[in-house]
Formats: sequence, C-alpha cells, structure tokens
Amino acid sequence: MARRRRGRLLDGILLLDKPPGMSSNQALQMAKRLYQAAKAGHTGSLDPLATGVLPLCFGEATKFSRFLLDSDKAYVSTVVFGTTTDSGDADGTITAQTDASQLKRSDVESALEAYRGEIEQIPSMFSAIKQGGQPLYKLARQGKEVERAARRVVIHQLELLEFRGGPQAEMDIAVDCSKGTYIRSLAEDLGRDLGPGAHVKSLRRTRVGPFRVEDTITMATLDSMKQGEMHEPMDALLLPADAALDDLPLVSVTESGGFYIRQGQPVLVPNAPTTGMVRVGLETGEFLGVGEILDDGRVAPRRLVVTGG
Repeated sequence: MARRRRGRLLDGILLLDKPPGMSSNQALQMAKRLYQAAKAGHTGSLDPLATGVLPLCFGEATKFSRFLLDSDKAYVSTVVFGTTTDSGDADGTITAQTDASQLKRSDVESALEAYRGEIEQIPSMFSAIKQGGQPLYKLARQGKEVERAARRVVIHQLELLEFRGGPQAEMDIAVDCSKGTYIRSLAEDLGRDLGPGAHVKSLRRTRVGPFRVEDTITMATLDSMKQGEMHEPMDALLLPADAALDDLPLVSVTESGGFYIRQGQPVLVPNAPTTGMVRVGLETGEFLGVGEILDDGRVAPRRLVVTGG
C-alpha cells in the first residue's frame, strides 16, 4: 500500500525573499515546515551568499516549476576587483590579490560592452550543474576540477550602476539575462579581461520571469505570521499555480472539452494559437493545466492539475 504523504495539501506559489547565508533547499525546507506542506519544491538554486526572488511551489504548482527554471532572470550585484576566490564569490577562499587602483570607470564601461547580447560562458566549478551525476560544487569541495563546456547565454541588459575606484575597486551592476547565466562567471571574466581579477561581493536576484522582488516576503515575516495551527494569513500569500505561466497564451474550453482534456485527449479549440505551448482553462475560469498545439490544430494536454483531494 502506498505511503500517505504527511502534511497539508495546498497548492500555489510563494514568492520568498531568500535571506543570505542559507541555501535554496534550506529556505525551501524552512518554508515547507512553516506551512506544514505535504509537497514543495523550488525553482532553481540561489547561492547561499545571494538574496532575492526565490519562488517556492507547493502541491500542484510544482508541476509548472520548469517554466520558471527556463525564464529570464534579473540581478543586481557588487563586484570587487583585485581579489579572486576559488568560488568566484565572497564565500570562497582567496586565491590571489593585486592592486586595482589603475582601473577607471571608462575601462569598466568598455569591458562591459563585450558581454552584452549572446555570449559564451564557462560555468563555475561551484555551480549546481551536474557532470557524471555529481553537482560540480561537490567535486570542487573535494579539490577536483573538471573540464566544462562553454554554454551560450544571453545578456539582455548589463548596466554599470556605480564605480568606486581604489586598491580594491568595486562596481555595482544590474543584469537582465537568460536562464543559465552565472553572475560569478561574468565577474571572473570581467576581472580577467581588465587584469586584476574579480569576485562577487554581493548578489541579489530582483526578478524571475514575471515575479519581482517588490512582491516577495521575507522568511522573518513568514515566521512571525505563523500562529499555532492557524495558516490562513500565510495561505493568502500563495499565488495560483498558473501564475508562473503568464507568458503562455490562454485557451478556454467548454465543460465537455475540459472532460476530454482531463482524459488526456486532444480537443479542437476555436481561435487557438497555431503552434506552441498554451495555458488551458475552462470557460468558467478554472485552470486545467498546460497543453500543446498539435500539427492538426488541436490542443493536447501535457501537464494537468489534479483537483478534489
């Protein structure tokens, strides 16, 4: 007999402002305990040093987390020149130090230009990318370094917000980028181009897909809201499962069409898009899941929510 999952059955997305010094999984487990949730998952790791937008999915919303994994992200970061670390950020061990006093704002502005648009980036050994079934950061902690293939990413926007000169010159940057972009790697590459090396001092994720940092809630606030077994104020913070799918066009089906969709059968929907993935809902507004437009124009179910228990 299947083991019954312990915890509350609830569905939705929590926009957490991850605190520093905590891994994404630690933040997830803490939020899961506060909610006493049966099922939860996060939508892509943030380094322990980093803060900012970390969408947490509960229940049926976990089925659509990949759409947030694949979405564009935005960050603000402070980068220090003149010091390199083994991890590329301030949590790592210093590997080299030099005087960065010669750097000028104009030098940095010029160097940034090469990193706007589509670029090739080699992931850090301290990233969560797996090689041979092992996350790279685990290999790095064992003192191992393996060859990593360069990945193509897109820097949609890269703005120098502030430059402070000196032996340990600093810059503040704002980055809007595609999935898979590593700000640590960007800092290390810029430090190498400019000469004195560099690492990330601080990193804050300000956007994941449609979700912005202004709409997040801190762990401390969430903890203070927890009153015994009363979860209503916390539950009210959860966004619907389809909030992660705002970029997908919505198609509405009749009750009979919804019946066939729930049975896993494609249906014909008037005026639907001709290609791609779509959100599928009933004409009453109830969200059914994600579908895909077939070559013959019908909408085929791909990932459906389960209701009623």
